[in-house]
Amino acid sequence: MPHASLKDVDLHYALAGDQSAPVLVLSNSLGTTMDMWQPQLAELSSHFQVLRYDTRGHGQSSVPQGPYSVAQLGEDVIGLLDHLNLDRVHFCGLSMGGITGMWLALNHADRIHKLVLSNTAAYIGPPENWTNRAATVQKDGMASIADSVVARWLTPDYAQAHAEQVEVLKAMLASTPADGYAANCIAVRDNDLRQEVGGIRAPTLVISGTGDMPTPPSDGKFLHSQIQGSEYLELDAAHLSNQEQVSSYTNALIKFLSVTPA
Repeated sequence: MPHASLKDVDLHYALAGDQSAPVLVLSNSLGTTMDMWQPQLAELSSHFQVLRYDTRGHGQSSVPQGPYSVAQLGEDVIGLLDHLNLDRVHFCGLSMGGITGMWLALNHADRIHKLVLSNTAAYIGPPENWTNRAATVQKDGMASIADSVVARWLTPDYAQAHAEQVEVLKAMLASTPADGYAANCIAVRDNDLRQEVGGIRAPTLVISGTGDMPTPPSDGKFLHSQIQGSEYLELDAAHLSNQEQVSSYTNALIKFLSVTPA
């Protein structure tokens, strides 16, 4: 798959689907790669050009020296769109990817058509959690957190019934470069858009997971209350709702993104 050489990072990306279709950008969560969207890829690619990428410090993208900021993550997306000569796109981000989407909708509103904010929050605290986690992975490696983090990604009953999927996610997290993961932890730690999200004007769908501990439904409902005209959907899932409720999640995206505003 190709790489885009941007200002200070090489982004690994994949673009699939009918070139005449609208472009949908999918942005991964902390500790995953573009492969987290594999359950959605076939169906979404029949409706959109789907652009996936590995966030800096993840997957096959490069690992510039950290710490990173959410502004950098957002500017990476703009650089990728410019590299591909893409003007206005739909954007769906989960967790950290959703934070990136909020920043884009606030700072590059002309580039975002519709926005999906999934399992995310305007602020994810407390800050010491992120500081400590960054220090842990730099000292002890990614394997030291794999079990505890992935345990929060899927509901217990679902995880028990899908052991193979759990192992794939653990491997994805464990293979994330420790320096890249730590640098992104600091970006999430320092992000606080609670006073700004009300300025988002893009048509927005907020998706929460009923069993999501890192970003519980209260976080999604706050976004819904602040973003004028937004829609809210709550799925029976934990943090990676796209992995746990594949059909419901995919169908919600297609329905929301395909409707032309009145």
